Amino acid sequence: MTTTLLEPILRDDMLVVDRVLRESLASDVVLIRQVAEHIVGGGGKRLRPALLLLSARACGYTGTHHHTLAAVVEMIHTATLLHDDVVDESSLRRGHATANALFGNAASVLVGDFLYSRAFQLMVSVDRMRALRILSDATNVIAEGEVLQLLNSDLDVIRRKTAKLFEASAQLGAMLAEADPAIENALALYGAHLGTAFQLIDDVLDYSGDHEAIGKNLGDDLAEGKATLPLIRAMKVGSAADAALIRDALERGRLDDFKPVVEVLARTDALDYAHRCAQAESAHASACLDAVVDSPARQTLLKLAAFAVERTY
Repeated sequence: MTTTLLEPILRDDMLVVDRVLRESLASDVVLIRQVAEHIVGGGGKRLRPALLLLSARACGYTGTHHHTLAAVVEMIHTATLLHDDVVDESSLRRGHATANALFGNAASVLVGDFLYSRAFQLMVSVDRMRALRILSDATNVIAEGEVLQLLNSDLDVIRRKTAKLFEASAQLGAMLAEADPAIENALALYGAHLGTAFQLIDDVLDYSGDHEAIGKNLGDDLAEGKATLPLIRAMKVGSAADAALIRDALERGRLDDFKPVVEVLARTDALDYAHRCAQAESAHASACLDAVVDSPARQTLLKLAAFAVERTY
């Protein structure tokens, strides 16, 4: 769906972004090339760079810096994936073995650091202080979210870890076009709501999706001890026994507990609740676009907000 949705309007731009990515990841260190190629070449929706490109186009930008910054946000996102998979001890992403499973934890963490530093080199090349400020602030908030997730996993974590880079991506496109501050703010809010919607649906699919379609093992969040919104909701509205079962499952991190937890989620309508929250975020995202002049790019942004909650992968 994302390919069908984005390719007609962004195909040429995304080819340029991919070229910038691969040129930027060139290194004399063979292991860096291997790990970077594994994760960058492993597919993915490329939502964050697409969001930046669409925002820039919706605001009438005609330069070329959007390609560089789109590559930057994808590199930052990729670096967070490398670090996340190490912290979460994940073995599967997008249907393929994770980098840490293939190359080891040390290589994944260090190549993630390389991606962060290379991303900042690219930021500087754009020579726009506001772009540097937006991305450095976003990176710091993401890092805070990663630490906060060790303690809990609620909407605040989502807004820090996932939504913040969506927000920065949409804002950067408007900033490059020197859009009116009100438009830039509206697009930043659109990105934040869109990112939250996407993550909430990811949280739902971890308990109800198709393993082959989503490219990860169902129950990974439970096995990693992540108290995502469906679990938080179930513990809040369920019985004391339900809450105790979920807390115990999170503490033990065993997939043997997956089926009983899913039964609690069904009994408390927790997945439906999380889905409704995602729909609300999608609606807020769409409303933010009321401030943006209509164009094919704006229409695609609206469709992206709808896709965020309709998807099954």
